[in-house]
Amino acid sequence: MTRAAAEAVIKALLSEKDYLNGLDEKLGDGDHGSNMASGALAAKEALDEAGDEADLKKILQAAGDAVIMNVGGTAGPLYGAAFLAAAEVVNKNSALDAATLEKIFGAAVEEIQKRGNAQLGDKTMLDVLIPIREAFNAENCAGKSFEEILTAARDAARDGLEFTKTIAAKKGRAASLGEKSIGFEDPGAASALIIFRALCGYWKDSLRN
Repeated sequence: MTRAAAEAVIKALLSEKDYLNGLDEKLGDGDHGSNMASGALAAKEALDEAGDEADLKKILQAAGDAVIMNVGGTAGPLYGAAFLAAAEVVNKNSALDAATLEKIFGAAVEEIQKRGNAQLGDKTMLDVLIPIREAFNAENCAGKSFEEILTAARDAARDGLEFTKTIAAKKGRAASLGEKSIGFEDPGAASALIIFRALCGYWKDSLRN
């Protein structure tokens, strides 16, 4: 993840603030978009302080610290911890390839599962993040170009978000709604898709330039 890739994510989260708030109004406090936008702005400030030459590890660390300190609700600590966990499995020489992304998303998923005590099918951000991680497994990448792998991962993430509409929430504030939460997308899963979709767009443009 370069500085420009991180800025693409920040821009996407800011532009989708109202959409995420709208989703959260149906299942929670209605502030997930505002919280993620606050985190995005804080991350931008942290990246500005880190400088243009910040490597992948430093970018993930800066984003993680900024999100933990500035995003409320359950999403802030989970996303922040995920970024920091991802930073632990890379270094300044890590190449942007499927193997590195499998490590990054693997570490993020493991940390979120540990902290949130959640799993696939609980109607959380994991319903998007786990399919992304699986798309970067070596067996699923065999014979594919990096762009094809990104497309498959993005499609899996989109399907994961759609899946959250079909299940009842088992974690977080939405869990109190029970079966009434069926039919609505999970806001955390939606923000995870927005983040990954922005990254995919940036990476694909880089491959073509």
